Amino acid sequence: MRRTTDEFGPCHTGAVGVVLDDGTVPRAVYFDASSGGGGQAVSQWTVYDGQPQQGPRAAALRAVCSCGWKGPEQHLGREEIGDQDLQTAGAGAADICMRDWDEHTVEVERSAVTLPETVTGLLAQLEVEVEKLAKSSPLSAIRAARRLEVLAVQSVYWPARDARRDADLGQAAAALGLDERGARALLARYGRWSPYH
Repeated sequence: MRRTTDEFGPCHTGAVGVVLDDGTVPRAVYFDASSGGGGQAVSQWTVYDGQPQQGPRAAALRAVCSCGWKGPEQHLGREEIGDQDLQTAGAGAADICMRDWDEHTVEVERSAVTLPETVTGLLAQLEVEVEKLAKSSPLSAIRAARRLEVLAVQSVYWPARDARRDADLGQAAAALGLDERGARALLARYGRWSPYH
């Protein structure tokens, strides 16, 4: 179960991570294909149930994010789990982990550069108007969305170039709520240069 947000995309991909009794994070579990044609490495938390042919037994679950953030551990007491399979016994802890990750993305959004209220108000109004339009004329809503894409690309060409000149990549990433790779790709797309330069 991996999750992203629309705004931050793969820069903040959340998942449920596993912690073992000794505090380490286990490697992915490799499952052989029965047909002999290779296999698959899996790190889904549910495979760490300590059963034969599965991964080691999970002692705790915690939210993890592709940015490196880790949430608090949700311990899995052996007494509470008993003979239940991990997917059933750990479902509540996994839900808590994903709520922790949701809170993390709220903090990421709060730490990003603040938009003026006039802009956020206009964006909210525009969203409402496009949703209304979608009910009466789906093609008009699509055309409006396309116009928004064109406007976005045209209006941020020079700001993207100014940001490249005036801010280092770390500052840009923090202001945009992205990692440096994501910030570089976004500025390059808007400023129309190669992200590899």
